[in-house]
Amino acid sequence: MSSSSSSIIFTPKTLILLINTLLLLLLVQTCHGAANDNPPLFHFCSNTGNYTPYTPYESNLKILINSLIYKTPSTGFGQFQNQQAYGLALCRGDASVGDCKTCVTDAAKELRSLCPYNKGAMIWCDNCEVKYSDTDFFGQVDNTNRFYLLNVQNVSDAATFNYVVKELLSLLASKASEDPKLYASGDLKVGECERVYGLAQCTRDLSSVDCNNCLHDAIRQLPSCCHGKQGGRVVGGSCNIRYEIYPFLNKA
Repeated sequence: MSSSSSSIIFTPKTLILLINTLLLLLLVQTCHGAANDNPPLFHFCSNTGNYTPYTPYESNLKILINSLIYKTPSTGFGQFQNQQAYGLALCRGDASVGDCKTCVTDAAKELRSLCPYNKGAMIWCDNCEVKYSDTDFFGQVDNTNRFYLLNVQNVSDAATFNYVVKELLSLLASKASEDPKLYASGDLKVGECERVYGLAQCTRDLSSVDCNNCLHDAIRQLPSCCHGKQGGRVVGGSCNIRYEIYPFLNKA
């Protein structure tokens, strides 16, 4: 989570866990070597089919990506359809316009490199996510594309800490689902002198009800991925939650 601690990524199956963890470490190392300010956290390449270079779908996809890069930064969210190409981009709620544009631009470029001929793909960076597909996914909760990140350091009182984390994220989930940007952040006190900080966010193609359901489903994953850990994330195609023992958001 922080630059000074290690992170572990979990996927549902053990074999995929081992393979994807190694791939992620190699990917982050490569991105840092290229001086990328937005190294990917994770990505998925769709298995629904590939497209052939220099075909209409490739042209439509290029127009789609350029539209997302242009439209997303001003509001933090972009959604666009071009013929049979559908896509969206979401920037973290605290990202500036400049950081949002840089992240979406870098993420889209990286995604085309990682999944060069896949009709559908998705990528997450710290400040944004980008997704495209040849099928209409707008307004549908995506719980299939999901991964987990955690701080490997343990807290001293797991029971109390886990209770406060759940309380904080549940509160933020309710607030985010009622916010026009489907985003909320905040913090709560843990013990005498510590605090836990969190965020909850959904892609804005979801309804308020679907956003709330998506976030609470993510919260239910915490015991299996991040029990007693100082930081954790549940990141999906439609929503994500995060908590840390340090402030990690940009100040307004």
